[in-house]
Amino acid sequence: MPMIEAKVTMKLAEEKRDLLKSEFGEAIGLMGKPESYLMINLADEQDLYFAGKKLDKGAYVEVKVLGHVEASASSKMTSKVCEIMQKELGIPGNAVYVSYWETPNWGWNGHNF
Repeated sequence: MPMIEAKVTMKLAEEKRDLLKSEFGEAIGLMGKPESYLMINLADEQDLYFAGKKLDKGAYVEVKVLGHVEASASSKMTSKVCEIMQKELGIPGNAVYVSYWETPNWGWNGHNF
């Protein structure tokens, strides 16, 4: 029941969206979560500011999961997310924020897990 939401400053072509979808699908395994339940939201052409300046290339990524997020897993995931952003979009790691949200309740298909 993971959800990854990525806001990026640039326009994403369909090809890049597909690449990000695949890369995030593989990366979520680092957190012990299955891609088969992963939902992804990609929001492009976002205005992101850091240290008072508008970023030409930047990203904010939220990773939401059912249950607890282990520090070691989130550390590995942050590294992987930054690697993906650099490789696929040319966004340097110092222009990427990654946040983690845990919840004890997650609903799907008419019920909660």
